[in-house]
Amino acid sequence: MYFDSFQALMWMDGHGPYVWGAYSVALIILLSLVIQPLRAKKRFIKQQKNELRRLERSPKGNSSNI
Repeated sequence: MYFDSFQALMWMDGHGPYVWGAYSVALIILLSLVIQPLRAKKRFIKQQKNELRRLERSPKGNSSNI
């Protein structure tokens, strides 16, 4: 291994804060790219269920809701 200790790995001769900061930002962006569509899908399914319930409660002869 290139580094002698964990502290040397984290510090990287003074470049550590920049390197680990860049890794952190990239990880946050990648996680948001995974989580955001999952949340949107969940929200869409909830909206569709609510719309279906609303249409089932409406009078059968009233087709203006569609």
